[in-house]
Amino acid sequence: MRTNRILAVLAILALAALFSWGLIKAYQPQAQVLQGQIEAREYHVSSKVPGRIEQVLVRKGDQVAVGDLLFSVSSPELDAKLTQAQGGYEAAKALQQEANNGARSQQVMAAKEQWQKAKVAAELASTTYERVENLFTDGVLARQKRDEAYTQWQAAKYTEQAALAMYQMTAEGARPETKVAAAGKALMAKGAVDEVNAVLNDSQMRANHAGEISEVLLFDGELAPSGFPVVSLLDMSDAWAILQVREDLLRHFPMGQILALQVPALDKTLDFKVTYVSPMGQYATWRATESGHDFDMRTFSVELTPIKAEPRLRVGMSVLLPL
Repeated sequence: MRTNRILAVLAILALAALFSWGLIKAYQPQAQVLQGQIEAREYHVSSKVPGRIEQVLVRKGDQVAVGDLLFSVSSPELDAKLTQAQGGYEAAKALQQEANNGARSQQVMAAKEQWQKAKVAAELASTTYERVENLFTDGVLARQKRDEAYTQWQAAKYTEQAALAMYQMTAEGARPETKVAAAGKALMAKGAVDEVNAVLNDSQMRANHAGEISEVLLFDGELAPSGFPVVSLLDMSDAWAILQVREDLLRHFPMGQILALQVPALDKTLDFKVTYVSPMGQYATWRATESGHDFDMRTFSVELTPIKAEPRLRVGMSVLLPL
């Protein structure tokens, strides 16, 4: 009997101790763990050229370096525009060269011959007038004949001057204004060629950043609208962790604070630095009835950048922060 009583007392004491321990644990504040995830910079590579995808050279998961060719777009319309622009440029250059070179040598020679011809005719008319003038002075010829000879001499002289001006203009070439205008037209035509070439260069899309291909949205033979992303690229060297934090917990996240976050996927803890804090939209607000406070509690987005690069980090990995 005595043994049974001792056992009963011990059982009662054990139950009392267990009950007391339960009460203590129930009234102790529970450790709070915040959960977030890893994000990284993502680039969407698209083409300014609408056309058909000629070739996609990458697959999801490929690592690419700056300058690697990702995909190419075929556009027959742009090829035709380039041909037109090049033809206009060649024509404009020819006109500019014509203006700079002036008249052909045969034209200059012909103008000179016309001037020499007019000059000889003027000299003959001058000699004839002198003879007629002498005969008129001697009273041999009438004034009418003398006036006719004088008129012919003056006409021949003006014809010589006109021929000389034509020869000088032909030998001098185009006016400076004409040369400037021709040069401007050639420059405009070259700009049109450069513009089409610039657009065509965008049909051969290369990586502007090193990283990993995360998505391939269009494939060979499919039509690609202008500006539509064809390939998405993740730059894991620019990664960060993001947490949604209620504002009464923001005291744990001052700017520049270094915190140790657990990364379950890697089974390790990494140091992160608080780099950005911003309020989220009203939809993410805790109401007073739900938070146990007398006022509404807003949610803030907190971004933390890893102190040291971790090559095994992946987008979407969870991070844990016990508070």
